[in-house]
Order: sequence, then C-alpha cells, then structure tokens
Amino acid sequence: MPELPEVEAARRALEAHCVGRRIARCAVADDPKVVLSDRVAFERAMVGRTIVAARRRGKNLWLQLDAPPFPSFQFGMAGAIYIKGVAVTKYKRSAVKSTDEWPSKYSKFFVELDDGLEFSFTDKRRFARVRLFDDPETVPPISELGPDALFEPMSVDNFVESLRKKKIGIKALLLDQSFVSGIGNWIADEVLYQSRLHPLQIASSLTRESCEALHQSIQEVVKYAVDVDADSDRFPIEWLFHHRWGKKPGKVDGKKIEFITAGGRTTAYVPQLQKLTGTKAVVADPGQVSNDGVAKEAGEDGDDDDDDDPKPRKRVAVSRATRGKPPSRKTNPVQVSEDGGAKEVGADGDDDDLKPRKRVATSRAVKGQQNKDAASAPSRKTGEIAGAKKKPSIEHGSKNNVKTVESDGAGATGNNDHGLVEPSVVVHKVSDHGVARTSSRKKTKPVKYQ
Repeated sequence: MPELPEVEAARRALEAHCVGRRIARCAVADDPKVVLSDRVAFERAMVGRTIVAARRRGKNLWLQLDAPPFPSFQFGMAGAIYIKGVAVTKYKRSAVKSTDEWPSKYSKFFVELDDGLEFSFTDKRRFARVRLFDDPETVPPISELGPDALFEPMSVDNFVESLRKKKIGIKALLLDQSFVSGIGNWIADEVLYQSRLHPLQIASSLTRESCEALHQSIQEVVKYAVDVDADSDRFPIEWLFHHRWGKKPGKVDGKKIEFITAGGRTTAYVPQLQKLTGTKAVVADPGQVSNDGVAKEAGEDGDDDDDDDPKPRKRVAVSRATRGKPPSRKTNPVQVSEDGGAKEVGADGDDDDLKPRKRVATSRAVKGQQNKDAASAPSRKTGEIAGAKKKPSIEHGSKNNVKTVESDGAGATGNNDHGLVEPSVVVHKVSDHGVARTSSRKKTKPVKYQ
C-alpha cells in the first residue's frame, strides 16, 4: 500500500507539473464509497480554479486552489496519482499500470488542465477516500494526525520522552497515525529490523539507546525512500523490504525471517536479531511467539501487507453465563453444536455480520448434572428406600409433570437470553429428586430450566 514515500512522490509530481495551471475540465466518479462529496457539486467547484500548491500530511494529500473548497485524497490500500506522459512513482503492488487505458476505468478524480495536461487519482480496490474540504487541515482525518515523519520529525529527546509514556507494543505505536503520521506497515517493519527491536516489545520498556536507534532508523528509511521517489527497485539490497512480502519463507543477510501479527498487521521480523527483552512484551494474538521469543506463526492467513485497515479477527460467540470463565482446553475457539460437541468458529471478513448461531449453550455444570441424572435414573427408588436425602429442586412441579419446550425460530424461549435457540421439541419429566430427566428413547438435548 502507498505510505509516506509513495504519497510524497505523488505530491512532488503534482507540484512540479500542475501548480500554477487552471483546471479546464473535471470528472468525478459516481462511487459514493470512495467519493464522499456530491459528485456534481465537486466537479463544478473544480472547474476554473487554479492549483496553487500540492500539500501532504502523513498519507493524506490535498490540492490547494486559489479559492476553497479543496480536493483531498486519502490513498487507502491502492490509491495512486497518475499524470499522463509523466512517470510519477513506482511502488510495490501498484494496482493500475501506466500502460492501461486512459483515463483508467478505476479513475475516481480526473482533471484536464488549461495546457492540456491530464492527471487522475485512481483506486482499484475502493478503500481510498476522496473528499472536498474548505480547510482540510482543520477537520478529520487530517486534523487528527500526529507530526509528519518527514516534515515534522520529533527531536530525539521528545521522541524518547513520548515512548516512555506508551505502554503498548512498539509496532502498534508506530502504526498509530496520531503518534507519528506517515509510517505504515512496511516502514514499521523496516525501522524495527534496522534498530533491532522486537515488534511486540512494550514501548515504555525501551532503553534510551534503543529509542535513539529507532529514531535514527525512522529518519534514514523515510528520507532514503523519498529521495528515490519511492522506487522500491532502488532501495538498498540489505533492507528487509525486499524479503517481507507474501509471508513466504526467506532470509535476509543469511538469517531467517519469521511472521507474526503485531498491531493487527502481518509483521516480518528476524528472531536472531530482534529479541524480546525483560517481561514487558505484548502477546495479544494466537500463535504469536514462543517462550524463547521466536515466532510460531502469523495470526492471519491473508495478505494484509497492503491493507490500510486491519482485517477482522476471529471471535468466539459466548453466552452471558460463560463470560469470565476460562476457555475449555479442548475448544479454543469454539461454539457448542446441537449435540454438545465443539464446532469451529470462522470469520467471514466482516465482524459486524457475526450473528448468534442456532446452538444450545450447555455449561459444564449442567452437562455434569445431566450425566449424573442419566446414571442414577434406574435406581432412584432404591435411593429412596435407603433413605437418601433429596437434592434441592431445580425445576418445580410434580413428578408427573411434562414440560414441552418449543422454539419460535427466533430464540424467544429457553436460551434466548444468550442469543441461542433451543431444539424444536424436547420432552422432559421431573424425577423424584426434582431434577429434569430426558427419556432414554430420545437423544438428550439440553435446555435452560426456568
């Protein structure tokens, strides 16, 4: 995905070729997911205006015109600026090739200038955002950004002091655009590799020497990438950048590269050089690191190196009754199927769509009680003759009472408090001990007692 160097290369190209020219024609895509301003009003506001400057903060770019409003571009995962006949930048996994049709079918903002020059902002994957602002620097998302890693670098002392206050993983902190803007996934991996810091090390636990090394790496990596116009083919061969893509097994300088999830992103690092120190480290995702600080496996199977927004994590649907209890050793993560067995929980890519499944939640205590009831049912009268004391009643009613539970299809009875639906028809009798018992002729299905 485009990060600070790629966006800066686009800004410099616009500044060199478009500043001082008037917009003769503008075409904005009818794509409300990407273009967050009225399309017709957007086009009318552009025509006749002169481009005064191209501005950038972090991974956001906007054009300053001779009068507001100004067009603003958030590049997302695959956003890019193309100028017809001009080589703007060449970055990893650019979604639209310079040899494609012009303007590209993925164009979201197209402009023809008064001298005939044309440029376009494209986005194939539709995670970019194009907006129209009167003053982009005073409103989100730009107003919420931290100091720009290139234009507004922190002093060493301020950087060290800021890290001492942050009790989160260093990789997650670097990705936080409100801390320092412009650093994305590949830059974070690179600077941590060059400063020999583990991605999960807590920021506040870093020594001053480590903080100074990280500060220097950020300045060097960002400046070098910008100086070569974000052309990855010209990055130093010893950089981790050349070996980190696709989570493929590889080595850098003869040392093995491992992949974990840090800050919600797939992270490449070299365990031999980047070790966890002390006990202050973040291990928040499954399969993070072993006791010796070596990665076991990455937490995601997709390729999110280009993602501007982290992928949703797998979640476990749990009932209120089981919240706060330690997870079962055999089920991690699981749901309980209708027969009481474990069933894997999968994520479909959208956490908001994770809805309660039609399952019967059976706690260990209830399962144990059902097993005891089944075992003691044939000898209940023997227990009475022996003078056995009756257990406290769970379900009230006479021994001949029959309770029929029917589901309304929407979890309206039984376990509906947990968002779960009971079996359609289950017949239970109440034993002399006051405990519900299921007929042995039918497979036992747990219910919630009233």
